Amino acid sequence: MRKIILAGAMLAILTSCNNEESTTTTETSNPTVQKRGCASNDVLQEQLKENPELAIRMNEIEAFTDNAIRMNRLVNGQIEIPVVVNVLYRTSAENISDAQIQSQIDVLNKDFNAQNSDFNQVPAAFSGVKANVGIHFVLDQVIRKSTTKTSWGTRDAMKKTKQGGLNPTDPTTKLNLWCCTIGGGILGYAQFPGGSSATDGVVIDSKYFGLSGQVNYPYNLGRTATHEVGHWLNLRHIWGDATCGSDLVSDTPLHNTANYGAPTYPHYSTCTGTPIEMTMNYMDYTDDRAMYMFSEGQKSRMMAIFAAGGPRNSFAQP
Repeated sequence: MRKIILAGAMLAILTSCNNEESTTTTETSNPTVQKRGCASNDVLQEQLKENPELAIRMNEIEAFTDNAIRMNRLVNGQIEIPVVVNVLYRTSAENISDAQIQSQIDVLNKDFNAQNSDFNQVPAAFSGVKANVGIHFVLDQVIRKSTTKTSWGTRDAMKKTKQGGLNPTDPTTKLNLWCCTIGGGILGYAQFPGGSSATDGVVIDSKYFGLSGQVNYPYNLGRTATHEVGHWLNLRHIWGDATCGSDLVSDTPLHNTANYGAPTYPHYSTCTGTPIEMTMNYMDYTDDRAMYMFSEGQKSRMMAIFAAGGPRNSFAQP
């Protein structure tokens, strides 16, 4: 099993580039997506370039997280998170229905509470670490805005009213989701804890949001949002955005790199110890139908950010 990397080693991880993801996109047309594309790490690299102090804050968050886990200072009981969905649309297909929005909230609740119907498919090798995270999401409001933009890119324009988007609503106490056409083959991206509250939240392309409407196979089961909300809750990609890299979680096996499609189990890594890769983890790049679990270590990492002094403690306040 991998050891948790302490905060002192985080700077190298934060400044490493991920060769599996496309570079930060500008406004481009959205091609047919053949492989899952998450721009969270790319966006983080841009934020680090623009604000060197962010690396210091994120190192501090890693030190806090590591200490909270070691000292078992985690939030007990279920966290309830209000969700604001910001819909930016040019076409009727982009103006997704309230039912489609609610279907995405329902998926998040099932996936984060081990109520997804495929949770029973977790292999015996990982049965001891499969987790019920215990986070509940409640739809707070839907805000809609018509736009002439054909795509938004990954420079956070959709989060800024002055750039034609929508500013986040109460981002310290509500999770903001932006639903729009991103472009560049990107399904979604999230901001990690520690970034500016003015851009905090998760962006999901409207073609991969929820279960109904115009959602596109093989990303039609709402798992793009599960993956991206995982980032928002401080989870890294399971391969650590590097060959045999660390995701800072102790009970997830080392992965060579991202997995795509629906890998046949068992899929062995060539990293140290040649472990079976946890390809069904939400933080890999597999198709929606092939991802269906978080680990206990990932749960601890998520719960640490809600503890007193944690970067998302305001969500745990009564």
